Amino acid sequence: MATLGEPTNLIPPLSTDSASHEVASLMYVSPLRYDKNIQIEPYAAKSFEILDGGRHFRFELRDDIRWFDGTPLTAEDVEFTYRFMIDPKTPTAYAGDFLAIKEFRRTGKYTFEVWYEKPFARAVATWAQDILPRHALEGEDPANTRLARDPMGAGPYKLKQWVENQRVVLEANPDYFEGKPFIDEVVYRSVTDQTTQFLELKAGNLDYVGLTPPQYLFQTSGPDWDDKYRKYKYLASSYAYVAWNLEHPLFREKAVRQAMAHAISKQEIIKGALMGLGEPTIGHFKPDSWAYNRDIKDYAYDPGRALMLLASQGWTRRTPTGPLEKDGRPFAFTIITNQGNEQRIKACAIIQNQLARIGIQVKVRTIEWATFIKEFVNQRRFEAVLLAWSIPQDPDAFDVWHSSKIKAPGLNFVGYANPEADSLLEEGRAMLEPALRKPVYDRFQVVVHEDQPYCFLFTPYALPILTARIHGVDPAPAGISWNFTRWWIPRSQQKARLSQ
Repeated sequence: MATLGEPTNLIPPLSTDSASHEVASLMYVSPLRYDKNIQIEPYAAKSFEILDGGRHFRFELRDDIRWFDGTPLTAEDVEFTYRFMIDPKTPTAYAGDFLAIKEFRRTGKYTFEVWYEKPFARAVATWAQDILPRHALEGEDPANTRLARDPMGAGPYKLKQWVENQRVVLEANPDYFEGKPFIDEVVYRSVTDQTTQFLELKAGNLDYVGLTPPQYLFQTSGPDWDDKYRKYKYLASSYAYVAWNLEHPLFREKAVRQAMAHAISKQEIIKGALMGLGEPTIGHFKPDSWAYNRDIKDYAYDPGRALMLLASQGWTRRTPTGPLEKDGRPFAFTIITNQGNEQRIKACAIIQNQLARIGIQVKVRTIEWATFIKEFVNQRRFEAVLLAWSIPQDPDAFDVWHSSKIKAPGLNFVGYANPEADSLLEEGRAMLEPALRKPVYDRFQVVVHEDQPYCFLFTPYALPILTARIHGVDPAPAGISWNFTRWWIPRSQQKARLSQ
């Protein structure tokens, strides 16, 4: 398989990039998980109960799960994970779910219970997060531990080899409690642009890549492709956005950010960068989900309105085609994005052109993935950034938007702080019923839509393609990879494993 950027850290709570989480997802287990229909089911847990209206959870773990070194996975590991996550010294962006717990109590070797002060909407999703190994991680410095590159998990695959900037090789775990995966070895190859990935697919060096829209529409059709490959299309659980650094003088004022929304045509971006294979979006939730507010009227593409809003902030053009200026300074900034992602780079170029129409000078800079995340996004060293978020199954948006998450390593890296948004996020996560949460999240989206800390762009269609030698793929609401451990390859089409 191909990855645009290699992992940064294979201890899941300590990384925020998709490459790390994709690889780590095959190496750890969690008490609960989402099934093919995006419904919660037991995983490492043998059973669980929700009591007292959602304030009390009772878990019993399976007793046949082993860490890679043979040590049994027990409730001590879950308790360690909980305490690791709430420790202020742990550099994690995901502590919020665990900080909501009033009391954790280990009641036996394989049993534990948790209590909440009040019902917590993400309580179930909390226990779909990975369990960490107490015996391996206890006493380690989380910011400087070998386990970041040599993980101790209990999942279907374990690390065999990591060659920096080349590949990460996983091998099937013969002791995995659900049975050894059918595919013996998985190689994540670092191929840093999508055109090269496609050439490697055609050459037989890759089995699974995400296609670009032109590749999906025009370059993968015909009898030969139908015979040798299988391709899929479904709305992705993600959205792309331009994030404004709210600490930067250019973007502190809401009117300026609203002007940006009027000056950017989402439909033009979807047509030009995605060839129509995407849906415009106005907020943090997936357009086809129950939480999405379909009543919000999006900012119309209206350069004239954009210029009026900018004029209200002192930005004017001396001539109809001249640069936008204020106090003799041009309105100029740089959008950064990661190398290798054609859609994001094209979207940046389209936005650059759209903003030039109203006299705004935009430079586009692409940066290698690991450096992009570590040195620019995490360090808040940007004026504007074009990126995408994965959308979790539960619509709680606390970790990205609450003001308490501004401080690193929080995910609110633009510095968004609105007391009403904070209050709504707190209220929404204290409710269990979607019918009660819906109006709260609808209002939250209205608040963020007005503030425009991001210019929300689009939700793309996922366009995966696999070689036909891969069998057992079962497309479902959860995507195509939900049953990855049961994919298989006929013996006649198997390849030799990589040597150490």
